[in-house]
Amino acid sequence: MLVAAVVCPCPPLLVPEVASGAAAELDELRAACAEAVDELLAAEPELLVLVGDGPRAEVWTEGGSGSFHRFGVELAVRLPSGGAAGPELSPALSVGAWLLERSGTGLPTHACAVPADTPVERLLGLGEGLASLADRVGLLVLGDGSACRTVKAPGYLDERAEPFDAELARALGAADTEALAGLDVELCRQLQVEGRAPWQVLAGAARGAGLGGKLRYADAPYGVGYFVASWR
Repeated sequence: MLVAAVVCPCPPLLVPEVASGAAAELDELRAACAEAVDELLAAEPELLVLVGDGPRAEVWTEGGSGSFHRFGVELAVRLPSGGAAGPELSPALSVGAWLLERSGTGLPTHACAVPADTPVERLLGLGEGLASLADRVGLLVLGDGSACRTVKAPGYLDERAEPFDAELARALGAADTEALAGLDVELCRQLQVEGRAPWQVLAGAARGAGLGGKLRYADAPYGVGYFVASWR
């Protein structure tokens, strides 16, 4: 049963070593993520599950490791429990593992990568399955909003991006599973929304769980929508 969930963005720049001289620019975001993860752990889950975007569907149940080598930083991370079994964690899941390392938790942790083109119903069903893995499950869901908020954004400026992110922030803050389940797949693709698939896994996991939401952060410092939310 899902007892708590946290939504965090997953830009590699969240890791200070990657951001280097620009690290201070995301201090507020890092603090919001740390507070959200602390609240997730305070719910006393028996099992943590990371969910994030990945190039292919993969699951890690006995440990897993990732790195930030591709960004020119000699920094490796591991899931809290187990060794480095299985393939390397996707970049999004590596950020999640880094967040958990900062928290100091040693809880059993699984990870699940979901490709951006995964059909909605499959994602919702996956979420239901993850929520049934233990009596008390906590999710850490990694994903970014639109990448088209400014002319300097990765996807350039798209006038639809800001209202999309505003509605997304509302849905995440309200723990609105129906709104997340109903995200427009094609619009998300056009706006380069990397969090669509992970958020729909969350929607499936939280259906019927009676969780309430709290939005901790919503901004677009680099023209990309970043959100932090806690569901309890």
